Amino acid sequence: MQFVEEIVVDEFLPTVRSLLAGDLRDRGFTQSEVAEVLGISQSAVSKYAHGEVTVNDRIAADERVQDLVDALGTGLAAGEVSPVQALIELEILIRDLESGGDLLAQLHEEAVPELADHGSSFRVHDPESDLRTSERVLSSLRRGLGMLETTSGFTGLIPAVGSNLVACIPDAEDVDDVAGVPGRIFDVKGRTTVPADPEFGVSEHVARVLLAARRHGGAATAAINITYEPELVDELIERGHVAAEFDESGDVASSVGAAIEDERDATVLYQTGGIGIEPLIYVLGPDAESVAETIRSLV
Repeated sequence: MQFVEEIVVDEFLPTVRSLLAGDLRDRGFTQSEVAEVLGISQSAVSKYAHGEVTVNDRIAADERVQDLVDALGTGLAAGEVSPVQALIELEILIRDLESGGDLLAQLHEEAVPELADHGSSFRVHDPESDLRTSERVLSSLRRGLGMLETTSGFTGLIPAVGSNLVACIPDAEDVDDVAGVPGRIFDVKGRTTVPADPEFGVSEHVARVLLAARRHGGAATAAINITYEPELVDELIERGHVAAEFDESGDVASSVGAAIEDERDATVLYQTGGIGIEPLIYVLGPDAESVAETIRSLV
């Protein structure tokens, strides 16, 4: 009996640690500095440096692994990425590689071929399973939030009510199918503050806007709200987005639905406020990273 987690421990971690240790040494890190960053002993770093640790060639050759190692090495060397942030990025990559048919899933099924022959209707690495679908949404959301946290100037786009970056599963029907940030994203003394890890069912308003857009023909699976400025709407239009205005003083779902029906390709929805209503822009996209990238282009 072998779990996929054992593949991670026995194959993925030694390979990635070896690659990252080598990358950091090439950037001028001392052996003790590499040990501190990776959370391992100096003797372990020495073994990695001298090729005394067996690596998995398929994992080492994967472009996503190579790209992440390079990005983490660059960020750690520049002080822009902390060891904890590096750990989170690696955890996200592990989950992606465990998804149905991907590299770690392949290695697991090769190590335990009986999994493929098992007669049950449940497949451990089924890419369509509810659990894996939800985890992919959360992973995408974590990456999007990470992008926003490191975007200088994003705090200037956070409205008084706070922002929320949300994403939903493909067949989302209600707010429980939409993941977001508990408590929303706020500007705390000029710093983007994400108070907790994303969860499903914690966003009401932005989730309802996204769901309403989808019910009326919109294809987006992610959205964020930012402060309203006419210049921001104009800039988004210049960048190729289609914008549509809606009225938030009444039933939001109906107003958003009407706006989408008028502009089927709308990826920017906005309302200009009213009595007790803060004007807001909602940017929609195919996933959380795409939405975050759009926001980054505005600052």
